[in-house]
Amino acid sequence: MKGGKSKANSEKGDSRLAVRKQSKKEKKAAKDPNKPKRPLSAFFVFMDDFRKKYKEENPNNKSVALVGKAGGAKWKSMSDEEKTPFVATAEKRKEEYEKKMEDYARDLARDVGGDDDSDKSKSEVNDGEASGEEEEDD
Repeated sequence: MKGGKSKANSEKGDSRLAVRKQSKKEKKAAKDPNKPKRPLSAFFVFMDDFRKKYKEENPNNKSVALVGKAGGAKWKSMSDEEKTPFVATAEKRKEEYEKKMEDYARDLARDVGGDDDSDKSKSEVNDGEASGEEEEDD
């Protein structure tokens, strides 16, 4: 580093001229509140039920981590036959979600394509108001 500037000096100059980069949060588009939420997996369907039972058996336990660890251990120890009702519920919810997503996508496509039609109808309404003004002049 003969004759070069030290990093400390160069960083100070760069910080004044640097362009602020967007963070990941700023880059993401806003979420649509009307979009259906994804369905729970079989494990999370199981955990809903397990949490209720665990809280009844251990009312003094306030640790979320302990409940999660106990639920995970129980899920791993269960056979496929014991998991069947939770898997079936998750599959049913997934089918409902897919139907809702199809409806959502159809509505979204209709709204995007329908903007031109709504603008035309607004102009037609405005034309009707303009003709009403002409009648007042008579």
